[in-house]
Amino acid sequence: MDGRQGMTRRWALLAGVGALTAACMPAGRGAPSQGGFRAADPAPRPVPNAGWDAWVEGFKARAAGRGVSPVTLDTAFRSAGFLPEVIEKDRNQTEFKRSLEDYLAIAASQERVSLGQQKLSQYGSTLAAIEGRYGVEGHVVAAVWGLESFFGTRRGNVPVISALSTLAYEGRRGAFFESQLLAALRILENGDTTPGNMTGSWAGAMGHTQFIPTSYLEYAVDFTGDGRRDIWSEDPSDALASTAAYLSRSGWTRGLPWGGEVRLPAGFNTGLLGRGKGKSAGEWSALGVTAANGGPVPAGGSIISGGGPAFLLTQNFNVILRYNNAENYAIGVGHLSDRLLGRPGIQASFGPDATGMTIADRQDLQRRLTAAGFDTEGSDGVIGAKTKAAISAYQASQGLPVTGEPSLDLLRRLR
Repeated sequence: MDGRQGMTRRWALLAGVGALTAACMPAGRGAPSQGGFRAADPAPRPVPNAGWDAWVEGFKARAAGRGVSPVTLDTAFRSAGFLPEVIEKDRNQTEFKRSLEDYLAIAASQERVSLGQQKLSQYGSTLAAIEGRYGVEGHVVAAVWGLESFFGTRRGNVPVISALSTLAYEGRRGAFFESQLLAALRILENGDTTPGNMTGSWAGAMGHTQFIPTSYLEYAVDFTGDGRRDIWSEDPSDALASTAAYLSRSGWTRGLPWGGEVRLPAGFNTGLLGRGKGKSAGEWSALGVTAANGGPVPAGGSIISGGGPAFLLTQNFNVILRYNNAENYAIGVGHLSDRLLGRPGIQASFGPDATGMTIADRQDLQRRLTAAGFDTEGSDGVIGAKTKAAISAYQASQGLPVTGEPSLDLLRRLR
């Protein structure tokens, strides 16, 4: 995949129905709330807009000039409409970055791991066949599935033609969204799905593993052999195989781990840390580096550490970045893939946060708030909107200043 495609895919994923970094739980692709699945947001409703109508007529002429048939254009736009909610989401994106500790707590939550292990068992033969064809391990493909749509439970319900035409008309990223809209029409023209079934995120990411239309045209495959590359159906086979095809063509090496947590010796030269400063497994071992469990380093690669756990990152980690160029995302996929196989969680401590609280403190706070009648809807240690609302309600009930923020003092009051 070229650099331009990589950038557009990353943008769409971060903007889409479930971007994991944007909510406790994804945000652009939709997500479970802390401690459980939340109901899907209702699909946005189109509203009359003369400007959009005129733009669509002009676009149809351009699309016809690019070879899209009148039948496809008529069918695609027959039920399409202008979606103001989509523009609102596009204009009100905020830069949101969770710590790696919080990200991994969400990405590899017990709920996600448990459901993922069920799916790994349910689709084991399919994933084995996909691995045999594309050389990408089934648990890795399943981990991408888990982060992108919570194993198919949050695929997005926004009509893609309406969303993309609305965003192309609005014009802030008009050229990009028009190219995605044209690609979506080519998908319909190929007969892979219908306009009614072509739903996804507000930004146009689609299916179990959230392909944008141009990436779909480049990488999607018909694994089931029914003549359609159907990433939208309840059967995830085509979507999972398409993800494997994407990773395979991006350079995945079968049998090479993505990396993993490692233990650094006392006095380790931190100048050796950082992506791009790779060494062989033997060289790292000679410097006293071990796997987190004390065993040998599993492969060569670079090591990163932000003061908490240290991670070895191999070339396959870089391949995951081709799917979504965000470091936390790629570590999340790798770590979740390990957890799906029953491997342990992160061994080293991330230490206290800016409030002085460890993740164990934050989990205790959530449990005690819930027990006191102020439900945080889970106790993963990640302070999201539900936990802040519970804190605020508790503070108000006690006549305290209402901040919605966690603290050790608050935890002591609840003990």
